[in-house]
Amino acid sequence: MKQIICFLVGNLLAAACAWSAEPAVITISAASSLTNAFKEMAPAFERQYRPIKVQFNFASSGQLLQQIAKGAPVDILASADQETMNMAQDKNLIKSSSRKNFTANKLVLVVPKNSKKIPSGLSDLLKKDYQRIAIGLPASVPVGRYTQAVLEKHHLFNLLAPKMISAQNVRQALDYVARGEVAAGFVYATDVLISPQVQVAFVVPTENAILYPIAVVNASAHEKQAQQFIAFVNGSVGQAILAKHGFGKP
Repeated sequence: MKQIICFLVGNLLAAACAWSAEPAVITISAASSLTNAFKEMAPAFERQYRPIKVQFNFASSGQLLQQIAKGAPVDILASADQETMNMAQDKNLIKSSSRKNFTANKLVLVVPKNSKKIPSGLSDLLKKDYQRIAIGLPASVPVGRYTQAVLEKHHLFNLLAPKMISAQNVRQALDYVARGEVAAGFVYATDVLISPQVQVAFVVPTENAILYPIAVVNASAHEKQAQQFIAFVNGSVGQAILAKHGFGKP
């Protein structure tokens, strides 16, 4: 009888240990342009912070904000612009004290790799050679907002509007150019590194630096683990991976 009791107690202890070792899974909603860098970062983070596991949800920053506002179970928001994070903060969707700028990017105009005519400036897009131009939806896609601001500054947005092909996120704009479905497109410098089918025509100067903020979502059930991921992203390993994928220092 004593042996049976010991056996049962042992099994219960083993089960309790197994339960306590169950990994916390944190969900990270991140801008599409972060896809490759964050996917490479995940295993490095998981090795350092066992038994935490990460899963990603990539989309345009505006779509991610809408999902969180509707109650999507998300632990971290990483957007490609300040405006989206400002809206999240205004709606009390994030812990403002956790908000940090963790990386930077640049806006570029790209054309298909085999393109024989390459624009040298924004005004060249008015030429008949460029009948279709990919641009992220300014209402929900940060790269679209950056693009609109630059074009409006040069009094070109309304003139080019009839040529614009809307993209749901920056990767879709990149795909349009890569497949030759448009003559040119506005994307981030980091996106060019993943597509050998496009080439950079020129870097598009933006009035404000393109800085990416990250923050813990208020409704997170894993705040401690989320804070650890943010610290990792801002640490030496996370920053090295971002630099490898073409991102700059914030």
